[in-house]
Amino acid sequence: MEGAVVMQRNAQLIDRIAAHAEATDQIDGDLSRDVADLRSEGWLTACLPNSAGGQGWGCEADGTIEAFDALRALGRANLSVARLFEGHMNAIKLVVLYGSEEELEQVAAAIAGEALFGVWGANDRTSPVTCERRGRNGSSGLQLSGAKIFASGLGLVTHAVVTCSLNGKEQLLLVPSEEIERADMSAWTMSGMRATQSGRYDLTGLILFEGSMLGKAGDYAREPYFEGGIWRYCAAHLGGAEHLYEEMRDTLIERERARDPHQQRRIAEAAIAIETARLWLRRAATEIEADNASAQKATLALLAREVTYDACRSVIALSESALGLAAHQEGTPIERIRRDLSVFLCQAVGDAKRARAADALINTRMLVEDL
Repeated sequence: MEGAVVMQRNAQLIDRIAAHAEATDQIDGDLSRDVADLRSEGWLTACLPNSAGGQGWGCEADGTIEAFDALRALGRANLSVARLFEGHMNAIKLVVLYGSEEELEQVAAAIAGEALFGVWGANDRTSPVTCERRGRNGSSGLQLSGAKIFASGLGLVTHAVVTCSLNGKEQLLLVPSEEIERADMSAWTMSGMRATQSGRYDLTGLILFEGSMLGKAGDYAREPYFEGGIWRYCAAHLGGAEHLYEEMRDTLIERERARDPHQQRRIAEAAIAIETARLWLRRAATEIEADNASAQKATLALLAREVTYDACRSVIALSESALGLAAHQEGTPIERIRRDLSVFLCQAVGDAKRARAADALINTRMLVEDL
């Protein structure tokens, strides 16, 4: 289906989440109602493959466009909710790619039982996550130590896919993450994305069965799904930029300033920026999620991320220039979206990703259209 269908069919859901966004815009903002809405409307289940009762959002080729526009729609409504949903979608994708049939069945059953999944990759610098094998009740098990930082959805995410070092190699694990005493949100003092309930989660002492491993060592970094998968959070970024553009445009119209030549230029530039990003991301998502996609498609996603980043920064700057102090007035959608988007754009190390894309273009000597 064309992506616009998702937003049309789920307009009431998106409207409810958008209406709740201001109330949750605080460090201890509670997104449980929004997650419950996503669950009741079938969005959490939709991320499962069709064989497991889902719609393949983000994990099967036929579900790509709906996944793309679902993330855009949530980005428009509340970027913090979009962040949690993207993590859920990402986690299921990793289970589909590298988990066993039994693990997928367990994940599907957990989602039916109101589970929310996430992916926590960033290690505490002083205490990175490691695991070692040990015996437990006569069988082999894994004992973890260390902590994850910037872990979103503390208190909401019930199961997290995490990376750990096992025998010096990076291994994916699926771990329970409901022990709130392990969570510490005190370090999350960001000006934006306040409601993501992000922070540190200490895994030290947690003991898992061998069956908690997803795939084999090194799977997480396989392409085109590692860097290639950044289309998901970029789609959420795009949704935020689209909403910011609409707020800027409509405010100028209401104030009878939209016909000013300077404002017309800003409106046109912002519109071009977001549509350019949409076209790049749509191509990247479609080609990366296609069956048997090649590893070089990751370069396409990296370039699409660069386009999206620049487009979002452009829309932020244009809205600030167009509206002046009104863009910074607390309690307004414009101020919240601008602040959330600015923080969310910092999720990845952009310089390193740009360098990887450039190296690939140099090494292959290919035009982007041939990637």
